[in-house]
Amino acid sequence: MTIEHIQRRKIYHEVLDRLLLRIRAGEWGPGDQLPSERDLMEAYGVGRPAVREAMQAMERSGIVEILHGERARVVVPTADLLIEQIAGGAQHLLRMQPDMLGHMKDARLFLETGLCRQAAERATPDDIARLRQRLDDHRAALVEIDLFVHNDMMFHREIANIAGNPIFPAIVEALFSWASEYHQTIVRAPGAEQITLEEHQRIFEAIAANDPVAATEAMHDHLTRANVLYQTAVQPPQT
Repeated sequence: MTIEHIQRRKIYHEVLDRLLLRIRAGEWGPGDQLPSERDLMEAYGVGRPAVREAMQAMERSGIVEILHGERARVVVPTADLLIEQIAGGAQHLLRMQPDMLGHMKDARLFLETGLCRQAAERATPDDIARLRQRLDDHRAALVEIDLFVHNDMMFHREIANIAGNPIFPAIVEALFSWASEYHQTIVRAPGAEQITLEEHQRIFEAIAANDPVAATEAMHDHLTRANVLYQTAVQPPQT
């Protein structure tokens, strides 16, 4: 006989399951407000803490938005929101297991070389104009390190935008965010800013020429050079 223990669940899990079923059934759609806490307490025969915990769980999952003084409202999760929700855990993982940084670098190299190829194949004149503006913004921020790092990320994100899949820009930005402690160390290396700009210029020219081979090579060289610097970057702070 197989023994299957019945798991004890917290009350808010039951409230959460019932609310999710109603949302999935279409009772409340994007933009609709959920019933008040008091109404839900009466409907399910539970206390306020159970209702609040259920609402907070849905907010963390990007299912509802909770604004001060208003009832929770159903939202449509975006790729940016969903990936942002795991950012804290990803950064904690890198601090606890620094060897994971190498896996992240490999993932970024694989992803962004492919995105750069697609961008070169698909870039329209409007796309190229936006990417040129990102490059100009990056160059203009040369003397302000925080803005320079931000505009670095925006250049890479714009390439992901050109590739056409809305999930990829969020992933590119997340990779920058998760490794920000290491990335700023690299950017601050003597002469690194100018090298980065020169490499971005090469990437831009390849995409503007709609040359996927040159674009892939330029991005590969850029990220490989950065990965070498990652290896000599300072160790992550101890927690």
